[in-house]
Amino acid sequence: MTNSASRSTVLPTSLTVFAPAKINLVLRILDRRSDGYHNLWSLMQTVQLEDELALSLSDSHSGITLRCDEPSLKTDPSNLVYRAAAAVLEGSGRAVGLDMVLTKRIPMGAGLGGGSSDAAATIIGLNRLLNLGWSREKMTHIGQAIGSDVPFFFFAPSAIVEGRGEQVAPVRMKGSRWVVLVNPGFSVETRWAYQQLSVHRTGAQPLSAVHAGLGKTSELLWEEVLQTAENDFEATVFKAYPDLRRIKQKLLAAGAETALLSGSGATVFGVFRDEMPARQAELSFQTEPHLKVYTVSASTVLRQ
Repeated sequence: MTNSASRSTVLPTSLTVFAPAKINLVLRILDRRSDGYHNLWSLMQTVQLEDELALSLSDSHSGITLRCDEPSLKTDPSNLVYRAAAAVLEGSGRAVGLDMVLTKRIPMGAGLGGGSSDAAATIIGLNRLLNLGWSREKMTHIGQAIGSDVPFFFFAPSAIVEGRGEQVAPVRMKGSRWVVLVNPGFSVETRWAYQQLSVHRTGAQPLSAVHAGLGKTSELLWEEVLQTAENDFEATVFKAYPDLRRIKQKLLAAGAETALLSGSGATVFGVFRDEMPARQAELSFQTEPHLKVYTVSASTVLRQ
């Protein structure tokens, strides 16, 4: 009988990874940094709306190919998935042929972190496919050079994010919730949202004692988090896009415990204690076919 420790291991040549969307249960934009960016403080949570990424090693060519079912998404070296793959190959010194196929389900430019999640999934997937053995910290270092939201996804499903997004502290959300995502079919330019915030503010905004208190524990109750839900972008974004305010009010009227803009928008989400009222809230939007509406559970375990 062969000792299992002496068996040769055949590594896979392909695998599929899943990239979840995120919502910001709290998003505070604090002081402006010397590098021009803003410090932020956010409690982020993944939800079970996922993109799918198939990775395959190829003997027929060298370099990277990327295909996507969303025709409006560029698949050239500017794409975050492509950039993440290139960074992994460069950082590992591996010269391989790589084919990637991305299936998009998360709306783009929606404040749901789809591109950042795709980039993180690329790094996680290639770490496994190439048997690199990189630590989470190593993957985070690669990811933060690609985008500010990327590091969070290595610590998901729930985490407090600070700085530009590079400081991530995972937390455990006790209990479960359902989330209704309502995307209006247009995007809000993040740079514009920050510019508007700077124009309308009179000075730096300190972090409240309530939010600071959330960052001092590794376990949080949904109830206490939802009582502190806040997004600093809402006032200026809702002023420019009043239909987003209407969507928020409609979710609250449908029984959401809280409703909030995610990121800088344009998706608005409502949080519900149970699935049935969430499904009923989704139905209330069925007369508005221009909206994309998803009812999903808040992720407690990532699917990889």
